[in-house]
Amino acid sequence: MRGPMIIDSHVHLKHGDALRTEYDAETIVRVMEKVGIDKSVVFAMSTTTQRSIEMTRAAVERFPDRLIPYVYALPSYERPILEQIEWAVSTLGFKGIKIHAGECSLAEYVIDPVIDLAGRLGVPCLIDCMGRYDAIERMAKAFPETKIIVAHMGKYLCIDERLIDRFIALALTHHNLFLDVSGVVMPWKIQEAVQRLGADRVIFGTDGPHGKPDVVTYARLELEKIRMLNLSPEDEAAVLGGSIARLLGYG
Repeated sequence: MRGPMIIDSHVHLKHGDALRTEYDAETIVRVMEKVGIDKSVVFAMSTTTQRSIEMTRAAVERFPDRLIPYVYALPSYERPILEQIEWAVSTLGFKGIKIHAGECSLAEYVIDPVIDLAGRLGVPCLIDCMGRYDAIERMAKAFPETKIIVAHMGKYLCIDERLIDRFIALALTHHNLFLDVSGVVMPWKIQEAVQRLGADRVIFGTDGPHGKPDVVTYARLELEKIRMLNLSPEDEAAVLGGSIARLLGYG
């Protein structure tokens, strides 16, 4: 019997690492097949918004039943991109927006129009804030209608429990916040987030593909990170796919 749907909510066609590593759609789907992931949210960063749309659109056209498109927002006060984002969502059917503080200022005059647009379009923003608690707190307050998914529960590979605790507490206060668990190296904090927020606010992702030790083993280990928490079957199903499926309108 087939189990609940598993959705990887954080997959890169193009990474933000020093090499700007790229993975094609075939590689991503091959990994999914090997480890038992049904669908993956995909996007490209370290490029322009227009190019990210082109790369993601091409990937999803190859595997429309397996890949879910997000548009990468790289706004600036000199180069407005709202029309490109709206076109991707309203015309092409993109399901969300990705923002990364490493390439985009989170200053109000730069990012707020994007966050506002996401709320009006009814799509979530997956934001890697690089530990910027203040920025997420401000956006959560300013845009209560926008669903904000905080990548890595606040900070990639974070070993500061107090910082993760602050993001969990912030999500308790602001119900438009969701926590993405990719790149989390303290799995017990994932369990704590489920207990405190509810599984419908905690979202599985791998931040893959990654080549170490190899792309398949990496994804499998990220999946096992959730399964080793001994969550209830209902909570595990929600974290591994149900939560993001509901957020994106798949369930």
